[in-house]
Amino acid sequence: MATSSHLNWLIIRNNNAFLLKKRDVKKPFSTEPNNLASVSSYRYSGIVHKKTLGVVPAADKKGFTAVLKKGKYAHRPAKNTVRVDFKAGPRRSLKKLKNLLIGSKYRKDLTQAALRRASAVLRSQKPAPVKGKKAEFAKGKKPE
Repeated sequence: MATSSHLNWLIIRNNNAFLLKKRDVKKPFSTEPNNLASVSSYRYSGIVHKKTLGVVPAADKKGFTAVLKKGKYAHRPAKNTVRVDFKAGPRRSLKKLKNLLIGSKYRKDLTQAALRRASAVLRSQKPAPVKGKKAEFAKGKKPE
């Protein structure tokens, strides 16, 4: 017998393996896969919904991968996830992700959160700017 996602959430919301509770933090964090905001809430939960969306760094650290869970294969774990790689550059990749989510009408409530997570992943892959004297040597300037 299939249960609703609301009932599943009420069962697991206070006790599950992915919960990260901290002192003086009202809303506990969550480490579950496909949770875009890393917050323990019904909306972002990757466990209870039939359709979920996750954004993770690509395997080669260039670009990101969108992980979508199909509602049709909810009870068949081998077939229920689809991975789509985005490596065409930051702006184009974000536009492609937005078009994928809006065009297929796949969880409209998660579109903005997915774009934010993808943007954060792309930002983390940029090399850090070099400051100081080392930067001058790297550019080819001669020290005085």
